[in-house]
Amino acid sequence: MMAGVATTCEECEGKRFEASVLEHRLGGRDISEVLAMSVDEAEAFFGDGEAQTPSAHKVLQRLADVGLGYLSLGQPLTTLSGGERQRLRLATHMGEKGGLYVLDEPTSGLHLADVEQLLGLLDRLVDSGKSVIVIEHHPAVMAHADWIVDLGPGAGHDGGRVVFEGTPAELVATGSTVTGEHLAAYAGAA
Repeated sequence: MMAGVATTCEECEGKRFEASVLEHRLGGRDISEVLAMSVDEAEAFFGDGEAQTPSAHKVLQRLADVGLGYLSLGQPLTTLSGGERQRLRLATHMGEKGGLYVLDEPTSGLHLADVEQLLGLLDRLVDSGKSVIVIEHHPAVMAHADWIVDLGPGAGHDGGRVVFEGTPAELVATGSTVTGEHLAAYAGAA
C-alpha cells in the first residue's frame, strides 16, 4: 500500500560496509567496488594481476558461460528473473560431477545472442558426456535439439499426451502438431 522509503547511510555513503572494512583493498579496490563490478568485469579482475584468484575466476567464467556476465556481483537474488536464477543454479552445478541437467524455459527474457550463447553451453555440456533435458518453447532451442518430445494436443488440461517423438527435422517433415507447424515456420524464416 505504501511505497518503501530508502535513504543513503551518511556514514558509509551507501557502500554497506563500515569504514574499517572499506580500508582493505584487493587489486586497488575495496569490497564495495568489487561488488559493483559486473561478472564480466570481475572475471577479468580476478583473472590476472594483483587480484588474481583462480578459484574466483573459475566461478565467474561459469557465470559468464551461462550468459550472466551483465549481472553485478552484489546484485540481490530477489532481483533476478526466473531464467536468470535457473542459469545461476546451472553455473553453480557445472563444477560438480553429475550427468543430468533439467532446465525449464532457460531462455526466458534472453536476447537472441544470449540464446545462441546458451545453446553453445548446452552443446559443451553434452559433448562432455552430460545429459541435458530442456523444457522450452523457443524455436531456436527446439531446432537445435537432438530429440524432441512434444506434448499436446493442447495446453493445460487439453494436453499431457505425447503427440510426437523424434528429431526436429522429423517434426518439421511431419508437420503433424502445432509445435511442428511453428518449427517449420521458424526453419523457413531462418
